[in-house]
Amino acid sequence: MILYYAPGACSQASHIAIVAAELPHRLIKVGRDRRTEEGADFNLINPKGYTPALDLGDGTILTENLAILLYIAERSGKLLAPSGLERWRALEATAFMTSEIHKGFTPYFRNGTEAEKALAAQGLYARFETLAHQLGSQRCLIGEHLTIADCYLFVMLSWAALLGVPVPVSLSDYHERMKAEPAIAHALSAEGVA
Repeated sequence: MILYYAPGACSQASHIAIVAAELPHRLIKVGRDRRTEEGADFNLINPKGYTPALDLGDGTILTENLAILLYIAERSGKLLAPSGLERWRALEATAFMTSEIHKGFTPYFRNGTEAEKALAAQGLYARFETLAHQLGSQRCLIGEHLTIADCYLFVMLSWAALLGVPVPVSLSDYHERMKAEPAIAHALSAEGVA
């Protein structure tokens, strides 16, 4: 498999997951100019024009973090309970992050005004509070083991830290603690953002 990624972007969630799942893969970095580090036009690989994209090895390209995270979990048998409420809670939390938290950062990445950023920060804090409540005193978001939800949450918290978006203290502590997770540390180092 080939994972197309941009350092520090949301594709980092898929990068963390593929490392944690111990699936053989190759990484190809995509620049802001939409060219791969090998010089290919990334728009020909993924017409949507953004990362992540996962080449399954037979020429099939899978896009969208939620789909890729679920594919990695299903293929490896790791990062997602096979059944039961833990499985659905992990999917619920990951979907919440892809739809409600990720898009909340739009003013920061699209040159929003300070007023737009302040409003976005309030909304993001409220959504992060939902996840802080879910985390409670657990090690990971869905219990004691890393799931696809943790892969995505780590990236969203990294963005918050980078952009000065406040988050609940418990999530700030979680973010610092998760940096020591082997898959996360590996992905950060490989992307040059450690």
